Amino acid sequence: MSSPDLYFVKQQFTLGAYPALVSLPLPDSSSSDYAPTLVYKIRAHIALGDVASALALVPTDTENVALQAAAALARGEEGLEALRDLCVEIEGDEDSEEWEKEMVKVLAGTAFVRAGEIEEALETLGSEGKAGDEPAALLSQIYLSLARPALAQKVLAPALKANPDALVLQLAESAISLVTGSQGTSGEPYAPALSFYNEQVANPSISSAALLVGRAVVRILRGELSPAQSDLEEAEAILSRAQCEKGTGDMLAAMVVAASLNDSKKGEADELWSTLPIPWLLDIGAKELLFDECASKFQVPPRAVAVA
Repeated sequence: MSSPDLYFVKQQFTLGAYPALVSLPLPDSSSSDYAPTLVYKIRAHIALGDVASALALVPTDTENVALQAAAALARGEEGLEALRDLCVEIEGDEDSEEWEKEMVKVLAGTAFVRAGEIEEALETLGSEGKAGDEPAALLSQIYLSLARPALAQKVLAPALKANPDALVLQLAESAISLVTGSQGTSGEPYAPALSFYNEQVANPSISSAALLVGRAVVRILRGELSPAQSDLEEAEAILSRAQCEKGTGDMLAAMVVAASLNDSKKGEADELWSTLPIPWLLDIGAKELLFDECASKFQVPPRAVAVA
């Protein structure tokens, strides 16, 4: 059972409140919350693109495998071999706690996904029905990225049954709702995702641009453009106050889509498009070319004719 303070730290990280998390003070080094809190703060710095600050937080010669894994994740591709070694080391390791072993797998899986080593990530995280909360959530995200929502749900279902209140699992479930357009019990499209984001945005202890962008995406999919625009403007204000450039890409992309769907804001959409990060533009351009190439090879089959 997590302490209230550690629960709050996990909540901040899961819901994308990274600027708030990195500013939180660390507990005393003798506290059982110290190492887990430090791992989440390091991960928050990595998420913000501040690798130097992430590495500076890692204690010299630490024996904690989770902290070693966090440092390896911060080093990018240079840390992949260290993560592979740690995954082997934790097998049969009686000195490390279970949360440390699980964190090593999550951080290694994250690094492998970033490096394009999808199969290695899947092997590291474990199989459906056996993964913990965060590994199950990451597994489901990987399957969604592979356009396998059924597998994503299969991984998530047993974890949610065991721990239905886990935020990281609820967030993963909302992602599946976004991909599949599931209606839940209300019959409204994307209802599970919207319900999750509404609940979290209303939490006064959380100030997260990522949550607002997530809800804006749901609202765009539902055709609720004005509320979506309001969410995106609020997200922009949060990022501006935090002087945080990381995360603006998702926000700008959502803004482009929202403006493009609004006939009165077509010009604004073009302006926003030009502000997207260069790697995004290159990636979109490459996908456009690939689509055109595939479309040129596709032959429309002849229309079926009924035979008496």
